[in-house]
Amino acid sequence: MSPTSSTPGSVRSAAELNEQIRALWRRSGGSLSAQERVEYELLVVEWAAAIRDEVVEAA
Repeated sequence: MSPTSSTPGSVRSAAELNEQIRALWRRSGGSLSAQERVEYELLVVEWAAAIRDEVVEAA
């Protein structure tokens, strides 16, 4: 996945994004390159938005 593929309003679930974050850490061996850090940061922002959306829907 390229860092630019993460877009606001994504339809990916928090669980899917969490798995992608975990996979990124596994692939990196626990030490992220500069490019991986950018990807990680975008995934975390998207994950946080998905969590907020899920909480709002549950309410």
